[in-house]
Amino acid sequence: MSVYDSRLQQLRQAMQQAGIDIYVILSSDPHLSEYLPEYYQARAWLSGFTGSAGSLVITADFAGLWTDSRYWVQAQQDLAGTAFILMPWGDPQTPDMLEWVAQTAQAGQVIGIDSQVMPQSQFAQWQNMAQAHQLSIQGQWDLMTSIWVDRPALPQAPIYVHEPPFALRDVKQNIQLVRQAMAEQQVQSHLLSSLDDVAWLLNLRGQDVQYNPVFLAHVLFTEEAVTLFVDMAKVSAKVAQHLYQHQVDVQPYTYLAQALAALPEHSRLLVDPNTVTAGVLQHAAQTQWVFAPNPSTGIKACKTPAELEHVRQVMAYDGAALCAFFAWFEDTVKQRPIAETEIHEQITAARAQQPHFVSPSFGTIAAFGANAAMPHYQATEQAHDMITGNGLLLIDSGGQYLGGTTDITRVVPVGTPTPEQKRDYTLVLKGMIALSQAVFAKGVTGQQLDVIARMPLWQAGVDFGHGTGHGVGYFMNVHEGPQSISWRRRADATPVPMQPGMITSNEPGLYRAQQWGIRIENLIACVEKEQNDFGHFYAFESLTLCPIDVRCIETTLLNSAEIDWLNAYHKQVYERLKPLVSGSALQWLEQNTQPLATTNCSN
Repeated sequence: MSVYDSRLQQLRQAMQQAGIDIYVILSSDPHLSEYLPEYYQARAWLSGFTGSAGSLVITADFAGLWTDSRYWVQAQQDLAGTAFILMPWGDPQTPDMLEWVAQTAQAGQVIGIDSQVMPQSQFAQWQNMAQAHQLSIQGQWDLMTSIWVDRPALPQAPIYVHEPPFALRDVKQNIQLVRQAMAEQQVQSHLLSSLDDVAWLLNLRGQDVQYNPVFLAHVLFTEEAVTLFVDMAKVSAKVAQHLYQHQVDVQPYTYLAQALAALPEHSRLLVDPNTVTAGVLQHAAQTQWVFAPNPSTGIKACKTPAELEHVRQVMAYDGAALCAFFAWFEDTVKQRPIAETEIHEQITAARAQQPHFVSPSFGTIAAFGANAAMPHYQATEQAHDMITGNGLLLIDSGGQYLGGTTDITRVVPVGTPTPEQKRDYTLVLKGMIALSQAVFAKGVTGQQLDVIARMPLWQAGVDFGHGTGHGVGYFMNVHEGPQSISWRRRADATPVPMQPGMITSNEPGLYRAQQWGIRIENLIACVEKEQNDFGHFYAFESLTLCPIDVRCIETTLLNSAEIDWLNAYHKQVYERLKPLVSGSALQWLEQNTQPLATTNCSN
């Protein structure tokens, strides 16, 4: 019996003792974070599946993992030899978790859910389903504590102040903007549980969550006060003084329930049901809940002109680091095989040489050959390939700097690329260029813009399963809302128009299972284009500064406008990065920003 089957057996015994027939485990915490503290990584501990997204449903005779297409191949590998079954979410033949439980459960059965880590919006769906099928939900069950005897402790890293010249927004102004939105909603209180909103609001940063500079905390606005609920051991004298100066009260993390229960009966509480959990919100059951997006989410998404200037400088630093890395890679791969795991070490070391670097912004994806067909593949010391011979290497990486956050993907050939690989690469590049060149009217959403990036691939009869773009924070989460570029969205989600200052990734891809994967990614900023009698128009500014490898391009598939864009982009990259690099890094930059001839293009 595998260790994971043994843990599953222990969980089923705990379910039986608690009178639970169906148990649901999410990849989540009380703040609905993307990257979880180890304490909340129950799904990975129980099943062995280490992807960043996935949920489990456990019964007496079934253990299913639901995860999306980014992780199907990885999940099959991680779950091999265990009793867990992959339920490929998004496959038309596979019901989602809610549907599966509705179809499978018998009337009178009990569903166990830890509501402390389930969004209120999702919990309401489960309640409606349970009522319709004569099931009952017990939302106060964290059964993992009883079997996970060596469960890691909650993080204890100290909080620090994000200071000028990089912090460019005043805390009092942030609070005032949120209070204005509260007044418009006619609410008396507002709860913030999303960690990036909390950190942004207060100009604070932390280290509780890997890669994202945030800390576990809630903020409660009332008509009288703004209160931060946080582990007091993390609050230094400097942080306490910072909060005092901005008239922010500080209370222990566990006091939130008491504060919510003390809100006036029938008063109006503003919460985002997608960022506050049902377990937290239950403590304010006496209030009238007003569901709407957090005002802070939309405000922080639109970077100020001063913040964008810092981001542009960060992109130059990051580009210089990448020049040094790729120069090392191109030289080393000719001499010896390179482990995929070595890519993260080398690229992080190169970034660490740049001013104001803090940490990677996510775990580097270095995927060679067939591994790149898994969009979120992660090489480990126990399971990785050597980069040698012929194949495509996909590298998706990013950095956290005091003045911004980066995220970039490049694909480079090792050996000689095949005609089929070059065709796929060029189709992806065409989509990426098309979105980079987009001009669009005010009010257009990312869902509508997604078609632009996919059109060259759709015309060739291919597609990719992930979104084309996600928001990116300012020394904050590498994945940030509210905007996204994807035609797929939740049925209850409201499309968000692109607005000036929003930084979004542009990353179309193409993945052929067991063969190769291609993704090319730049970060782009929405900027003003023009305003005239016909309307108000926006465009995108490409922020990322790093050459796009031309060795994989099939130039006959590009038109002259696309080649002109690529040459202009490479000219900008060269001019911006040349003062920051020297030696082999400069030589690599010069070699990889040479103009591409238009003689063999499609028109």
